[in-house]
Amino acid sequence: MSEGSGFSQATIDYLVDLEANNNREWFQDNRSRYDECVLAPAFGFISEMGERLPGISKHLTAIPKRSGGSLMRVYRDTRFSRDKTPYKTNIGIQFRHEQGKDVHAPGLYFHLDRNECFLGVGMWHPEREALAAIRQAIVDEPEAWCRVRDGRAFRAVFDFGGSALKRPPRGFPAEHPCIEDLKRKDFIGVASMAPTVATSANLAEEMARMFRAGKGLMGFLCSALRLPF
Repeated sequence: MSEGSGFSQATIDYLVDLEANNNREWFQDNRSRYDECVLAPAFGFISEMGERLPGISKHLTAIPKRSGGSLMRVYRDTRFSRDKTPYKTNIGIQFRHEQGKDVHAPGLYFHLDRNECFLGVGMWHPEREALAAIRQAIVDEPEAWCRVRDGRAFRAVFDFGGSALKRPPRGFPAEHPCIEDLKRKDFIGVASMAPTVATSANLAEEMARMFRAGKGLMGFLCSALRLPF
């Protein structure tokens, strides 16, 4: 097993500076800082998590690559945004299911910016067919869902996040005892921490411990989508 290494204060300092200088000229002039303060520790963290993910599920991926891997792109998609700043000022890392193709797949998420560090587990903005399948699984197995939702280990680490409908979704019973869950548009547990947590030498071990508390939610979602877990 590789030697533990988290991010550093230099990583957080870089994110602060990038936020204050979010332009291409500054980014290119400080490219070596990005490589040293973001890429190198991110790839190290991803590799260390890859050693620990089988303890959660052998179907989750950890890929330390600049493009197409677990580290999300630093470049913002500004095509439909009024904010034209070119770079994300956070580090986003997703350990998604091997059968998932994008951020909307079931998976685990690590986020670091100048103000906070947080974890996510589950599915963010599932596509229409996947969302319908998850809702139907809750209708079909409400007791199993409630065990996941209210599980002691899960609630000790995570709170539910994401957005929800104001009214019951079409085609689902308004009187269902889990109607508030059926209204969800995201099925994610979120755990927020101070950004300094990311500088721990035992970061991967601690994050793996917290992620394990989300195994029940991941298992339920994968079952609903007929994915192995």
